[in-house]
Amino acid sequence: MSASARLALAEPGEAGEFAAYLERQLRWDRAAAARLQADGAVVSVFTRPARFDVLAVRAFRLREPATLDVTVSAGELLESVDADADAMTVPAAVTGPSWAGVLPPRGVWRPESELPVGRVRNEAAAVVSEFRTRREALTPGEATREALDALAEEIWSRSLPGTPLPLRAVHAAHALGMLRATTPVAVLSKGAWLRLRTFLGSIAVRRGGGGPGLSVTPL
Repeated sequence: MSASARLALAEPGEAGEFAAYLERQLRWDRAAAARLQADGAVVSVFTRPARFDVLAVRAFRLREPATLDVTVSAGELLESVDADADAMTVPAAVTGPSWAGVLPPRGVWRPESELPVGRVRNEAAAVVSEFRTRREALTPGEATREALDALAEEIWSRSLPGTPLPLRAVHAAHALGMLRATTPVAVLSKGAWLRLRTFLGSIAVRRGGGGPGLSVTPL
């Protein structure tokens, strides 16, 4: 399947939901890229939300099978979404960023934990509130970029209680609207990767990943 091909989604309303998701992604990086992979009845869309050092994944069932593997502009992909027809047109390929060549592994992942989504939302809200409170306590002279980066690193590198998952993955899921469902949240692992899976998508992160400035813009 080539660029400009049209992908029709099987579930009504999913194209509009996907467009809203891409809009959230583009708030941090207007030049963001997205890698699309399809091999049969499902298309997976991978993005890397800026400042979080994670990969976000959305998967959709297709009305007709497709074979596809291409990296495109997330902005152009958003413009191609036809919410009324529940479809999107594949934009022209772009030179992929380095992250697009290192995707989470396929196959069976090992369950680590299953948590109520309300608890995960509360954890996200708590750490965002902590960041804001501690940032506001800094004097103008203390609130340097380096100090805010260090504060973000301290907070988002902690683990979600009872799991090995770093809180930056929870924060990213919250910011991208993946914690709005009522179904439980699963924490999974496979090799060097950890994954937060929700009904509305997944956040994948490599163990030991991360760096300064994971997010200094809490939402």
